[in-house]
Amino acid sequence: MSARDWALLLTLSVLWGGSFFFVKVALTDLPPLTIVLARVGIAAATLTVVIKAMGEALPRGAKAWLTLAVMALLNNLIPFSLIFSGQQALPSGLAAILNATTPLFTVVVMHLFTSDEKATPPKIAGLVLGFAGVVVLLGPAIAGARDTPLWALLACLAAALSYAFSGLWGRRIRPLGIAPTVTAWGQVTLTTAMMLPVVLVADRPWTLASPGTATLLALIGLGVLSTALAYVIFFRILESAGPTNLMLVTFLIPVSAILLGSLVLGERLAWTHAAGMALIGLGLAAIDGRLWKRLFGRAA
Repeated sequence: MSARDWALLLTLSVLWGGSFFFVKVALTDLPPLTIVLARVGIAAATLTVVIKAMGEALPRGAKAWLTLAVMALLNNLIPFSLIFSGQQALPSGLAAILNATTPLFTVVVMHLFTSDEKATPPKIAGLVLGFAGVVVLLGPAIAGARDTPLWALLACLAAALSYAFSGLWGRRIRPLGIAPTVTAWGQVTLTTAMMLPVVLVADRPWTLASPGTATLLALIGLGVLSTALAYVIFFRILESAGPTNLMLVTFLIPVSAILLGSLVLGERLAWTHAAGMALIGLGLAAIDGRLWKRLFGRAA
């Protein structure tokens, strides 16, 4: 990876790690589903300006739009709703750690539903380590030793599973020849259309109190920075450095989320959270394969 790729990767990790911080701030005034709608709506408006400026062609045909609609469900609507709901009861850093399990679920999903991405010994070792970390994170809640609600932890894990299935479904997009920025725009635009009636029925936003300045700024940061700009950077890294290098962002997101939660929000994580994150990190390193290759002299 070039120095530019590393700079973009670090920027992306801060933007996505910052999303957990922005959500936690916005939850002081707004319910989770309304925040989801605000996030994708602001991102859709921002990316509309971007693709018009770039002169990108919009998707054509029912197949393209149906593919993007399913991707919107799996990659935006379902995981955003689950994570934001879980963050009502979890520190932002812990939610980010749980979100880092996405590659673990991706290995399982790809092994079960594809013929060309089967689990290798290093990946299996990574799964064992990573899910051991999940057990460490869930253990106190299951045993009732801590007041962290189990439902919130499971909601964030379910979001990671949804992201994994979005990776599987995303294999259908490349053959359609849709530009990456348009793919991002299509996802958030369709998510906005799907979320609007849900929020009107579930949250009745006209009955909510007006959000404060901090919440409004958090929504702008969430939509413009952590979604629209993050998507543009994501696809730029994917194009220049490839998906394997892009997965490194998974290691970095919890770091920025924990720092923001600790320094700005005053959150404190338990030692079990650190231990769980360490095991998940080791699991991700095994799945990534480069550490395995360095230690044993062959690729994963």
